[in-house]
Amino acid sequence: MLIVRSPVRISFGGGGTDLPAYYEKFGGAVLSTSINKHFYTILQKRTDGKIQVISSDLRVVETWRDISRMNVKCSALEIPLSVIKELGRDLSVDLFLASEILAGTGLGSSASVCVGVLKAFATYLDLSLSKYDLAERSFHIARNILGKPVGKQDEYAAAFGGMNFITFNQDGSTNVEPLELRSDHLREFESNLMLFFTGAAHNSWKLLHEQEQSTKKQGGTTVESLHQLRDFAEQMRRALLKGDLLTFGGLLHESWEAKKKISSAISNSLIDEAYALARQNGALGGKIAGAGGGGFLLLFCEQKHQEKVRDAMANLQLREMAFALDSQSVKVVANDPFIDRDEKCGMRWTFAPAFSLRTAMGIPS
Repeated sequence: MLIVRSPVRISFGGGGTDLPAYYEKFGGAVLSTSINKHFYTILQKRTDGKIQVISSDLRVVETWRDISRMNVKCSALEIPLSVIKELGRDLSVDLFLASEILAGTGLGSSASVCVGVLKAFATYLDLSLSKYDLAERSFHIARNILGKPVGKQDEYAAAFGGMNFITFNQDGSTNVEPLELRSDHLREFESNLMLFFTGAAHNSWKLLHEQEQSTKKQGGTTVESLHQLRDFAEQMRRALLKGDLLTFGGLLHESWEAKKKISSAISNSLIDEAYALARQNGALGGKIAGAGGGGFLLLFCEQKHQEKVRDAMANLQLREMAFALDSQSVKVVANDPFIDRDEKCGMRWTFAPAFSLRTAMGIPS
């Protein structure tokens, strides 16, 4: 049995500049962090020549040859099936997919799925894929195989984990710079973050497609707003590295105001009301996670004001989701050949030193 865990993320600034229509002309940049909400991929060996893919109550059972000929676009399991097709290997496995969050909530879950499934198969097939490889191949599957109007930031967030300033260059290359904050600044920063679910899971493809089309025109408010978002991401990075959290909160607010100018669909009456109410009760800034239109409302609020903000959000029936920052990238959390007798799993074993076992058991050396 092979179990892989991949994180989702929250993005603070620069979202939209990771779309090819923008970064291929101007270069983009995003500031984001992974959080301790994960997607799980569980892989087990089969012996009947079939591939079974299960996600919640959805299931597909086919041979690899059937899948290789299948048009998987728009199917409920298009991401894992596309990974299987892209790898082009004749396999017989069970693949079970589970998530700690709802899809379509702006936390990059689709990319986390793709990165996690690709990591599981790469481990199973003993393919050497770096974090950059995982991110780029996952982006290729989403963008070119499935034809989704996605940017790159979510794949890189899932593949690398942690808090990063990610630069998207005009030549298509990407650079990931981990942000190393002082431990006391990091603890305070984390304690000031709040997430509230607006009650609306949504599909952001239409919004991203419209944004990409307006970006290609190279004029108007969309491109100007994206320039501002890229600059705000850089300013947020500098503020965090200095430990200037009050400035960060103000920049988050300014960035959200700039993002709303891209499209009227990015916010709605509920989001506007909730955000205004949060600000009135002490929040310094915030934004909708992801492309916009629904999902989670991210707020940056000092602890002394958080109870008032919680009460205000409760009056709008918005539920808070507890979370923490996560420094870990996509990773294999279990790889045990004993369970299903699969020689492809469990290639590496870890043994505790004998003295450690003796000490733990209270046996004198």
